[in-house]
Amino acid sequence: MRRLLQLAAAALLLTTLAPSYAKPKEKAQREDVEWLWQYGPDDKNKEGRENDLIQDAHFRPFLEQFLTAPQTFWGVPINGKYKTLPETAYDYLSVPGSVSADENRYLSITGHVFRFAPARGLLWVDLNGKHHLLVFAAIDWTKEGRPTTDPTAEYTLWVFPNDPLTVEGPGSGAQHVPAALTKSLARWTAQPLPGSGIVQNITHAVLVDPDGTPHEVPPASLGVHAADRKTNDDGAAAPLAPRN
Repeated sequence: MRRLLQLAAAALLLTTLAPSYAKPKEKAQREDVEWLWQYGPDDKNKEGRENDLIQDAHFRPFLEQFLTAPQTFWGVPINGKYKTLPETAYDYLSVPGSVSADENRYLSITGHVFRFAPARGLLWVDLNGKHHLLVFAAIDWTKEGRPTTDPTAEYTLWVFPNDPLTVEGPGSGAQHVPAALTKSLARWTAQPLPGSGIVQNITHAVLVDPDGTPHEVPPASLGVHAADRKTNDDGAAAPLAPRN
């Protein structure tokens, strides 16, 4: 018994005196987004291949990696919890729109919610550099207002970047909204709803930090331009037309 205790004490002493080595730090996860390029526009597919993109096995994990903010504007909460932002983005892109490329650097992926075309989504990606800015934007109908068939129905633009963005000037503590993003948002929000010719009347815009903090901002600061409102001969509002 004494012999066993001596051996145990010696083992403990050796363990205490043994040099300790710090565990090597794990390498940061590589942001692999190059696979997106294959779905962009080409000579055969002028509008890109958005349907193939959302069915790619990489797509859902890609959304989950970059879109981590909470959201409360879409879906009925279950047990007090709303859908995650990646699930919301997938819903808003589930009916294919297009994939467009700008400056051999930016991709804009569009779509809308199944059986509800006014709920439109845009996924914008800056593929330059090692760290990529990704932004999900959604157009949400103000349900308490007019029906979507009314050109004066109001909508809110929700914008979720994976890095903090601001519409304010230098010294605000966050990167200013890139001009390439506002260009893409302007082009997208000016597109009329298919089959109706109605340009959605976006009256509010909310820029959301990655931690979920919302900031209401002027729609124009995100590229949304006011629309000219006209009336038909009977005095009813006619479809809105974007300014030139």
